[in-house]
Amino acid sequence: MQRPNPTPANAEHPGHGKIGLTGLIVGAVGVVFGDIGTSPLYTLKEAFLPHYGLTPDHPTVLGVLSLIFWALMIVVTLKYVTIIMRADNEGEGGIMALMALVQRSLPRTSRTGYIVGILGIFGASLFFGDGVITPAITTLSAIEGLGVAAPQLHHWILPLTIGVLVLLFMTQRFGTARVGKVFGPVMLFWFVSLAAIGVYNIIQYPQVIQALDPRWGIRFFAERGMHGIFILGAVVLAVTGGEALYADMGHFGARPIRYGWYFFVLPALMLNYLGQGALVLGHPEAVVNPFYLSVPEWGRIPMVVLAAAAAIIASQAVITGAYSVTRQAMQLGYIPRMVIQHTSHTTIGQIYIPWINRVLMVSVITVVLLFRSSNGLASAYGVSVSGTMLIDTLLLVMFARASWPQWRRLVLPLCAIFAIVEIAFLVANGVKFLDGAWFPLALGVLVFTLMRTWRHGRVLLHAEIRKEGLQLDSFLPGLMLAPPTRVPGTAIFLSAQSGVVPHALLHNLKHNKVLHERNVFLTAETLNVPYAPKDKRLKISAIGDNFYQVLVRFGFMEVPDVPLALMRSCDQGGIYFDPMDTTYFASRETIVATKHRGMPVWRDKLFAVMHRNAAPATNFFRIPGNRLVELGAQVEI
Repeated sequence: MQRPNPTPANAEHPGHGKIGLTGLIVGAVGVVFGDIGTSPLYTLKEAFLPHYGLTPDHPTVLGVLSLIFWALMIVVTLKYVTIIMRADNEGEGGIMALMALVQRSLPRTSRTGYIVGILGIFGASLFFGDGVITPAITTLSAIEGLGVAAPQLHHWILPLTIGVLVLLFMTQRFGTARVGKVFGPVMLFWFVSLAAIGVYNIIQYPQVIQALDPRWGIRFFAERGMHGIFILGAVVLAVTGGEALYADMGHFGARPIRYGWYFFVLPALMLNYLGQGALVLGHPEAVVNPFYLSVPEWGRIPMVVLAAAAAIIASQAVITGAYSVTRQAMQLGYIPRMVIQHTSHTTIGQIYIPWINRVLMVSVITVVLLFRSSNGLASAYGVSVSGTMLIDTLLLVMFARASWPQWRRLVLPLCAIFAIVEIAFLVANGVKFLDGAWFPLALGVLVFTLMRTWRHGRVLLHAEIRKEGLQLDSFLPGLMLAPPTRVPGTAIFLSAQSGVVPHALLHNLKHNKVLHERNVFLTAETLNVPYAPKDKRLKISAIGDNFYQVLVRFGFMEVPDVPLALMRSCDQGGIYFDPMDTTYFASRETIVATKHRGMPVWRDKLFAVMHRNAAPATNFFRIPGNRLVELGAQVEI
């Protein structure tokens, strides 16, 4: 299969150094597989809850296990690991990267490009819903093991869960560099334990291995008809975290993730699922919590501790993913600028976004208090996951048609199979709407509304600035007919619109009545690639009389550092910017909502609130505060 690029083309992309393939596989096991690796805690237990109406007899248990196995094979192994991970955006994966990849393959004015943007935004919105549910359900289901190992401690489950979650979010500001070193070994031990427990129980009832035969799954549906589709609302729990394999591809590369999945994680998961099934076949009463009851009594307390550690790691992976998606969406102009703190001097991907962290912590704890058990949370789980997976499939169809001409005859029919499975997942979870599925869906719609409002509001704002602004090519000749006083130094005027006179320049002339010796009109642009190539990083155009127009480009995975980019211009044969002799001028617009213009008034007001609370562009572009002059402007939209 042809690929756009198996590894990042730009030398500035953070490499993997001398870690080696084995080290990358261990790292991937520790980070990438945390979410899907904790699914055995609750998947089979959820399948036999009373509202599904299943009895733990031989055909039913084998049928459910068969559905779990083939869901893992079709959705995770075939779709994500084998196919979609080949659609990398210069080494980066995830729904935002795939969206940018598809948009790049379409004509600029294509209507399809707009639809792709809508799909990508909605998929990212659903991902945030997943980011709220995952830490809650994994941590709660892990701590619930206390109710099995020590029933007298059952009343401590909820307080301990909240305590663990608060501690998890409070430590995010310190970064994951140190803690991350133990993630790999802990998760290796977790998966080995899963496999060992599975083998121990399979030996007691080896007939359970028959569940790998797809005929048991077919028989399950044949006996129950359309009613059988509802069980997919539980089966989908086994594949949650599949999208994370693709989203985290840029951290480890495709090959370590594939090897880790094929030869270690998938076998360990299936051995554990089969072991739980074997226990239920021999002891139907164990269906109340087959994971912990499959563990020998002497090992249940240690398993609670290990499961809690695995849940924390799974939650950490989702939280880190939320930071990464937020930064990508921010760079692509879909959400307001936020303060980003870097927690590592060597790894660019280790970031901390305080506002996102606070929102996630409050949301996760609210969900735990609202649903109070992993059974209740399981009803809410699945909608956002299956929705995101279906959107990935739709984007993959568009990408394969445009970029894989030799393989699309094979890929497109497979995408049809993926879509059928994921639509079935979506329908099965949709019937749980009133039982809790409304929560991640409502959260996704809220985030989608915010992202669309911000995106459309920015378009209206830029259009208004351009309409009210003056064109540089006509303004400068007129200005030079009666030039104002020039003062020493360099003035850099930040502008979102190239070719338009920045408001900051007009205000500076109006109030100070001077121009600097050298004047630069600077526009920053984010490309649809993770890292901007060096030859496209900086474009400097002289427009006469010591005026320059500068375009700085960044990739959506980069830290947009304008001063650093300007300093490098001298190395590339450009003009020299002395940091101590340079002053940055920026305008900060105040948005006024008006009727009959652009969006409905409520969305105009929402955009105004978002714009007012966004981090200043100067902070986002790392402009030093002691070299900055900000001037206000009022804009009606």
